[in-house]
Amino acid sequence: MYIALISVHGLIRSSNLELGRDSDTGGQTRYVVELARALAQHPDIERVDLFTRRIEDPAVDDDYARPKEELGPGAQIVRVEAGPAKYIRKELLWDHLDAFADGMAEYLQTNGRHPDLVHSHYADAGYVGMRICSVIGVPLVHTGHSLGRVKRRRLLAAGLSEEEVEEQYNISRRIEAEETTLATAERVVASTSQEIEEQYRLYDHYRPEQMRVIPPGTDLERFFPPHGEEWTTAFAQQLPRFLEHPDKPMILALSRPDPRKNISGLLTAFGESPQLQSIANLVIVAGTRDDIQEMEDGPRDVLNEILQIIDRYDLYGRVAAPKRHASDEVPMIYRLAAASQGVFINPALTEPFGLTLIEAAASGLPVVATNDGGPRDILGNCNNGILVDVLDTEAMARALIDVLSDPRSWRERAESGLRGVKRHYSWTAHVERFIGEVRPVVERTAPLIRPPKRRRPMLHHDRALFTDIDQNLLGDPESLQRLLDVFRRENDNNATFGIATGRRLDSALKVMRQHRIPEPDVLITSGGTEIYYAPELTEDRSWARQVDHHWTPHVVRRVIAELPGIERQPKIEQSRFKLSYYYDPSKAPSLEEINSLLHQEEQSVNAYVSFGQFLDILPIRASKGSALRYFALRWAIPLERVLVAGGSGADEDMMRGNTLAAVVGNRHNEELSQLVELDRIYFAEQAFAAGILEAIEHYDFFNEPRVPDRAA
Repeated sequence: MYIALISVHGLIRSSNLELGRDSDTGGQTRYVVELARALAQHPDIERVDLFTRRIEDPAVDDDYARPKEELGPGAQIVRVEAGPAKYIRKELLWDHLDAFADGMAEYLQTNGRHPDLVHSHYADAGYVGMRICSVIGVPLVHTGHSLGRVKRRRLLAAGLSEEEVEEQYNISRRIEAEETTLATAERVVASTSQEIEEQYRLYDHYRPEQMRVIPPGTDLERFFPPHGEEWTTAFAQQLPRFLEHPDKPMILALSRPDPRKNISGLLTAFGESPQLQSIANLVIVAGTRDDIQEMEDGPRDVLNEILQIIDRYDLYGRVAAPKRHASDEVPMIYRLAAASQGVFINPALTEPFGLTLIEAAASGLPVVATNDGGPRDILGNCNNGILVDVLDTEAMARALIDVLSDPRSWRERAESGLRGVKRHYSWTAHVERFIGEVRPVVERTAPLIRPPKRRRPMLHHDRALFTDIDQNLLGDPESLQRLLDVFRRENDNNATFGIATGRRLDSALKVMRQHRIPEPDVLITSGGTEIYYAPELTEDRSWARQVDHHWTPHVVRRVIAELPGIERQPKIEQSRFKLSYYYDPSKAPSLEEINSLLHQEEQSVNAYVSFGQFLDILPIRASKGSALRYFALRWAIPLERVLVAGGSGADEDMMRGNTLAAVVGNRHNEELSQLVELDRIYFAEQAFAAGILEAIEHYDFFNEPRVPDRAA
């Protein structure tokens, strides 16, 4: 076979790839170069051409101006002229992709041979590949790497407006190119099944029967077991600054400082386990930093929390958190942990793939990993560690102790990981699977399945259903299952599913997993102070910035500490924007009196009493109702098509106003008694999830919702 790969943007050359120079020189550039070389080594492949854009720009190296560049036997880079000669970011290339396609077609015609298969990488290459294949009549295989609909959600969550997203990222053109590519491609290659099920399913032309999971290859020349020189490296020599006994086995965590990576949960598990502290050190490699206070909000909060937990459990001498490391030191850091007879841990709340687990396995290092997404596949193939519920800190500690305590088992897991990586995650394994999948396409022996196009979830959603967890979804497993069945059915049509809870994110995820409640499209946590979006629990940072307005929690804590009948709840119930207390109404001041005292200190806040015994105090801009309305405005869903189900005083402001609302039968009557006269609030007779189903039927919510007439 002759295979043509297309990767239009970025700086692509045979060696010294400038990874991380900008957002266009990420992992995709390394991936396509290594894929081209690996394909060319397969006995059934005669030739591989990697087509990219030719660049003449004094700001970049002259290498990128060479029309051709050898990658190795049977493989080369072919650079096509398209658009301006200078290097420009991918979002500005859309007007020049037709010229790229014409230039590529001219090259193929001049060389007298058409490829047997075109494999495009990213949306812009998908557009080019579609144009080329429609002209020369060969099949198209596509790998998205990242998807526009997912990125659009992240950008909106970061605070950009629809207009800014469109102006800066040409997101509509990208999404349209992705749709037409998916409609054209005969195979789509993804890294994990979760990528197919949770990201590609956002598209109209979602065809799971045409999609294949082929994990990317790992460079086994960079990641390999320890050879003995690890302890002499600069990184190893700085560890005694942090550790009293640096010769102990190392628990290694390596990730960027992102709340979803759950480094705080790992530290808590370590801090609460004297046994784990006695047998191992914890080494946290969380990016590089100079001054934490000058970092962006998210990483700054994570790193500050790391330092606070170290201090809380007095982990000095047992935890290392170096300020910086070089990117080329990462393979050696894995080997250092393996040489110490240690363990690698990925404690992320959500993990679509888990490349670090493969790198650790290739380095001879057993692993403990989150029981979410990609790690299930990786440990299933490598059998080199333990999957764990990372929201259960005791279980996390037990898993780490299990791996570290038995030398024989440690060796077996390390050896199994090495075998598994070589078999499933090497470039040789990747190419074998790739060839096996595309050969029937090239030989036209595989039927092309094109089921009728149907509307996909979260594309055309015109309504949303929000509910609390504790009062509404728990208590009646049978009705909960019936409700979840309705959610699944309607989510595939036109309804968004949301949860709004007073629980923190980790607490909410834990109880949802215990009761097998699927993660919703939107998750509002900590009483409305935080908003997260599927599929990767992306935090809405714009909402966080709004909530932070005039929030001075230290003043609130001082005022409340002086009041009788009010006791602070454990730290697990606290968050950055939520202060939670136990409330004894027989001793404590009324809510009105509490607000008055806070006003005297110039504190404008939202205070709620739930179930007659819990007091939550939030920033003035934060509440479940405010978060819900913010979401509805950002996603252009009319409030008249938002059904809210609640059962306590904390849900009241979600139900007031123009939303459709329902109060479940097991409600807290005293707190919600003032809502009885409101015309848009339905008081269900049935309790828990059955009450929500009753309200759905009352409003005919999934057909044409009945909006109650206003009282005269």
